[in-house]
Amino acid sequence: MGPGGGVPDAVGLVREAESLEQNGGPPAGRRMERKNVMAKIHQTAIVEDGARLGADVEVGPYAHVGADVVIGDGVKIAQGAIIDGHTTIGESCQIFPYALIGMKTQDLKYKEGSVSYVEIGPRTVIREFATVHLGTADGERTVIGADCLFMAYCHAAHGCILGDHVICSNSVQLAGDVHIQDYAIIGGCAASHQFCTVGAHSMVGGMSKIRQDFPPYMLGDMVEGSLKVIGPNVVGLTRRGFSREVIHALKEAHRFIYRDGLNRTQALDRVENDVEQFDEIKRLVAFYRNSQRGVA
Repeated sequence: MGPGGGVPDAVGLVREAESLEQNGGPPAGRRMERKNVMAKIHQTAIVEDGARLGADVEVGPYAHVGADVVIGDGVKIAQGAIIDGHTTIGESCQIFPYALIGMKTQDLKYKEGSVSYVEIGPRTVIREFATVHLGTADGERTVIGADCLFMAYCHAAHGCILGDHVICSNSVQLAGDVHIQDYAIIGGCAASHQFCTVGAHSMVGGMSKIRQDFPPYMLGDMVEGSLKVIGPNVVGLTRRGFSREVIHALKEAHRFIYRDGLNRTQALDRVENDVEQFDEIKRLVAFYRNSQRGVA
């Protein structure tokens, strides 16, 4: 026990784990499985029967991997992280201390016994204390794609779908069924209403309140209490190799949609008729026309 009879200290727990192994292993509920001899599992970690671990997986002290979890090759799970539920972690992901992945949804519509999923794509990084919850309905998936960075204290609720190369800065909060498309960046402490979509290659500033869909290729920030589209995400687009001609066309589209005093229907007609029809312009117009929540 710790000083004063409190919780056990770390050294005591390590010694207890060593003793359990020498005497035939821990009791039910504290089993420390080593299903793959190539995996490196700390002696205080718990890997439940049924979990599948790939080669070269590392599971740190006091981490917990549930029975229905599948871990890809080369994944590193740090101290105290919990991965549970029907969760699949792609190869070479990094799960930092005390991240919680595959926990039951907080959605009050959830019915006990429903089977839903979390999927994390390869090479994604989940930082400290981030949470990624299971879906609500049978078969619903919560997905974070490949090569994403989900920073400390971020939350992805039931049914969120994040594309590839998405960055969520510290404490981004995503309500249920939010979709974040490829290469989007969400600034720290931003929060999204449920069912919103943030378009590809966009950047939403920190502390933003996302209440409607946000268009692809654009930069947004809070202005007088509302999220406003400032213009194309020029720096991000340039870094990703978009041509000057495409960026110029996006600037023209932004002018028609936000600065020329046209209603949305008129503005989109002008974009389709007066702006060179690069694929990015076609996708931008389609995003506005297909939005179910309206676009910022």
